[in-house]
Amino acid sequence: MIKRSILACCALAIGIQMVSADVEVGKPAPNFSLQDTHGKRVNLADFKGKFVVLEWYQPDCPFVGKQYKSGNMQKLQKQYTAKGVAWLSIDSSAPGEEGNYPSEELNQISAKDGAGRTALLLDPDGKVGRLYGAKTTPDMYIIDPKGVVIYQGAIDSKRSTDLADVNSATNFVRIALDEAESGRPVTTTTTRPYGCSVKYAGND
Repeated sequence: MIKRSILACCALAIGIQMVSADVEVGKPAPNFSLQDTHGKRVNLADFKGKFVVLEWYQPDCPFVGKQYKSGNMQKLQKQYTAKGVAWLSIDSSAPGEEGNYPSEELNQISAKDGAGRTALLLDPDGKVGRLYGAKTTPDMYIIDPKGVVIYQGAIDSKRSTDLADVNSATNFVRIALDEAESGRPVTTTTTRPYGCSVKYAGND
């Protein structure tokens, strides 16, 4: 049976972690290589020539739960992967921390949720999360076909765990992808992410 407990440590976390980051909107996204939940090695460079969405993911986080229980995240994943966008979810939860599960269990969670992502990548040592400066789940990044970061921040404008807020929220990721895919400049390139703190090793 899949356990998806929501712990008190999943409270809203903004700016409470110090993470190094080499990521900046308008500059090339750092390459990385991670194993997915099916044992395949996935390199960011493999997707050059495509739009890429990076979604920091933690299945026990209620802010992530808001997006998946409402069906919003899966809808976005399926809509844009059908257009050729690579959607990479990244779990940077350290061993022994909330959200760190064996691959088989994460695959069960994905199947139950009906996820439409390209891959769910495992980052238990937090190297990629720290490289990108991911602070919360979900924390969203969009990379254009040239490998340049064009959006970084929150998925939407309603900073809550309320499923009812999804429909009335401004979805920054959707807007940025639609603008970029149509050849227009992205109007909102950076927002403040919100969610549960990424459960890096050594963090409370």
